Amino acid sequence: MSRAVRFERYGGVEVLEVVDVDPPQPGDGQLLLRVRAAGINPFESKLRSGLFKDAIPLSFPAAQGNDVAGVVEAVGPGVDRFAVGDELVATTAKRGSQAQLALVAQDRAVARPAAVPWEVAGGLWTVGTAAYATVAAVSVADGDVLIVAGASGGVGGLAAQLARQRGATVIGIAGADGHAWLRSRGIIPVVYGDGLAQRVALAVAASGPPTALIDTVGRGYVDLGIELGIAPQRIDTIVDDGAAARHGAKTDGAQAVTDPLAAITEIVALIAAGEVELPIAASFPLDQVRDAYTLLETGHPPGKIVLIP
Repeated sequence: MSRAVRFERYGGVEVLEVVDVDPPQPGDGQLLLRVRAAGINPFESKLRSGLFKDAIPLSFPAAQGNDVAGVVEAVGPGVDRFAVGDELVATTAKRGSQAQLALVAQDRAVARPAAVPWEVAGGLWTVGTAAYATVAAVSVADGDVLIVAGASGGVGGLAAQLARQRGATVIGIAGADGHAWLRSRGIIPVVYGDGLAQRVALAVAASGPPTALIDTVGRGYVDLGIELGIAPQRIDTIVDDGAAARHGAKTDGAQAVTDPLAAITEIVALIAAGEVELPIAASFPLDQVRDAYTLLETGHPPGKIVLIP
C-alpha cells in the first residue's frame, strides 16, 4: 500500500485525509516516483474548496497536488528517457503528487542535479513555469525597469530573479519580512500598502521610469502599472483577469509556456549554479497536510511550502 492525500467532499483543510491506497501502476510513457518532496499551491486550495466545481468538477475521493520530485521506482512501456533510480523534478498529469508514490509522464520530468535540494525540486514546477511565462509575456530585456508585485512569493520571486538574469532592474513589492532576501538577490524592495505609488517612484528615480510590471497578487496592481505609465502590453497578471480585460493587459501564466521542459531545465540549471534561488518557507510531513495548507491559506510566509512523505 501507499499513503496519499485524499478528500471526499469540497471544503476547508478539515476534509483532507492521509489514507492507504493501492500503489499506482505506470502506463505507457509513465514513470512511478518514490516521492521525496511535493509542493503545495494556492490553486489546490481553491479547487478543494469548490470554487471551480462547475468548470473543473472533481470525482471523489479526489487526489491532490501536481508538483513533485522523487526517485524513479518503476517505468511503463515506451519510456526511453529515464530509468529506475533516476532523480527527477516533475509534475503529475492528473494530480496526486501528495503521496508516497506518484505517476508522472516522462515528457513532464527533468533530471534533478545534486545541487538542487529535494524540497526545492518538489516545489518548483508550477511556480517555475508560471514565472518563466510572466517574464516572457512582458518581454523583459537588458535595460528594462520591471516592477514585480508579490516578489517574495514563489512565482514573483523566481520571475524577479529571471528578469535580473536578463539584465533588468527589478523593483520587488513585498512585505518587510521578505526585503532582506530580495536585496540579497539584487532586487530593490518596496513595501506594499498605502503610499505605494510614491515609494515606487522613489525607487525608480535613479533607474528611469518603469517599463514593465508582473502582478502575482491582484488588488489593484494592474491599475497601478497603468497609472505609472507602463504600456498595457507590458503588464502581465496571473490573478486579475478583470483588470487585464479593462486595460488590455496580458494574463499569461504557466499554461502559456509552449515548452515547459525547456523552461524548467533552464531554471533548474540556474538554481544548481546558485544564480537563482527558490526559498523554502516551511516543510511538513505528509501526515501534517492540514497544517501545511492552513499556513498557506492564513499566513503564507515568503517562499514555498512543501510536503515530505
